[in-house]
Amino acid sequence: MAKRPLVAIIMGSDSDLPVMLESKKILDVYGVSSDVRILSAHRSPDDAASFAKSARKKGFKIIIAGAGAAAHLAGVVASHTTLPVIGVPMETKELKGVDSLFSTVQMPAGIPVATVAIGIAGAKNSAILALEMLGITDKRIEKMLDGHKKTMVEGVRQKNKTIKF
Repeated sequence: MAKRPLVAIIMGSDSDLPVMLESKKILDVYGVSSDVRILSAHRSPDDAASFAKSARKKGFKIIIAGAGAAAHLAGVVASHTTLPVIGVPMETKELKGVDSLFSTVQMPAGIPVATVAIGIAGAKNSAILALEMLGITDKRIEKMLDGHKKTMVEGVRQKNKTIKF
């Protein structure tokens, strides 16, 4: 029997899929099941609202939402749920994702969206942030994250050993 997905990864367009799959890859490494789908705040607003309203009943614990330009998806979803929502601003041609960043991060008081970096770094960080949230009550995930941090520290130390002054 497949594990019930704990994290929903949603995006406004199929063009966001290659970036948002970076979130899924990290969650998969940690053995955290996820559900990936396309929902648009503008092109399918009723579907986005319906998903958000039912997400908790479906067993989701966290929603990761990636969108570009007028990146309203994370905010719209956050307005319809009390689950944590992590917004991933997508890079855009015109403004390099700054438009997406502002649309995602500038939420009115009472409708929080945790916002990460633009693009691939943000997609990866959204998964790590989701894991840190899940790790509050899951010792297995907490232990794996501790190992991840130690690996990063060791990588920096190894690079320092190769620098000649």
